[in-house]
Amino acid sequence: MVKPEVLAIIPARGGSKGIPRKNIKNFAGHPLIAYSIEAGLSAETVTRVIVSTDDEEIAAVAREYGAETPFLRPAEFAQDRTTDLPVFQHALEWLAEHENYRPDVVVQLRPTSPVRPPNLVDEAVRTLLVNPEADSVRGVVPAGQNPHKMWRIDPQSGVMRNLLDVEGIAEPYNAPRQALPPVYWQTGHIDAIRPAAILSGTMSGKVILPVYIDPPYTVDIDTPKDWARSEWLVWYSDLEIVYPRNRRRPLPPKVDLVVLDFDGVLTDNRVWVSENGSEMVAANRSDSLGIRYLRNKGVQVIVLSTEINPVVSARCRKMKIQAYQGIEDKAGALPGIMADLGVSAENTIYLGNDTNDVPCFSQVACALAVADAQPFARRQADIILSRNGGHGAVRELCDLLLARFD
Repeated sequence: MVKPEVLAIIPARGGSKGIPRKNIKNFAGHPLIAYSIEAGLSAETVTRVIVSTDDEEIAAVAREYGAETPFLRPAEFAQDRTTDLPVFQHALEWLAEHENYRPDVVVQLRPTSPVRPPNLVDEAVRTLLVNPEADSVRGVVPAGQNPHKMWRIDPQSGVMRNLLDVEGIAEPYNAPRQALPPVYWQTGHIDAIRPAAILSGTMSGKVILPVYIDPPYTVDIDTPKDWARSEWLVWYSDLEIVYPRNRRRPLPPKVDLVVLDFDGVLTDNRVWVSENGSEMVAANRSDSLGIRYLRNKGVQVIVLSTEINPVVSARCRKMKIQAYQGIEDKAGALPGIMADLGVSAENTIYLGNDTNDVPCFSQVACALAVADAQPFARRQADIILSRNGGHGAVRELCDLLLARFD
């Protein structure tokens, strides 16, 4: 069977008023538009990703992140009150005229809804493809407010009348929520549409099917407050989202050096402080035994820590591994350390737990995070271990590497 041609279109005009230049403003580490581009590029069903914009700078950023910009949108389709329909009609007509390109499905990925589940795009496209009677598929979440409990107020008399009636329920506004019909709110995450519907003058058609989205993903950025809340979700929530440039890398075939953070990796991140200021931490003996086995196989293990603390030195001496302490810029120091040890980045891996470890991830062949690492570190890591820091995570990594010697 011929794979359907699925075109993802990301509309991104340059004249945003609420948040100026929002489409290319840095959002949790990347331009906002990059999240929608990645959602299209990473989807198995999508065959092409383009950005429709009137702005050269947005177009350049879009290309940097892997999208196509075959045209610049005419100014008349980039006004404050421009709706989606003329933007998508222009894109389809331009592609047909200039490239003889006619997709089977069009996907809309709005930049203002960047927090997407990994499989959402594919689910929407496949729902449309297996339902030939449908004109479109739209992302929805359960409505936060039930319209059956909403009212109209007559401006002359001031009398209230309920917004919606429900058959069989005399007073739906007094009924328990469980007795009322479920209602849903459309989100901006995803629309999958048949091109024929768009070219005939509608963005949805008459037969619209849902793709259900978990409510925590509900994000629509229109104001600075929306921006702050949404960015917090990316940095600190446990949501799995499509994140730009986060290609997962496997462990390299040969590992010569293992770089470990200390706090939160070899410890559980807690510290006990005595009245005279001395500190104690909790470590796991199985970690040290695993490191010994690894060293016996010729693999070097070091600790790279921002802390200057005798407890780090003492623990590393016990494990007979070298500790580099007081390193504020870990990523800046790591290449020199690898050179001094005579190992290459291609044969080095890093295990961390916090945001200050993340800059090191790109310096090595594979980056790992402990199970209870900070959310941003987990999203940037190539592999997430099943054990927490200080509770056998290092031993888990050692066992993964030791299994290769069997």
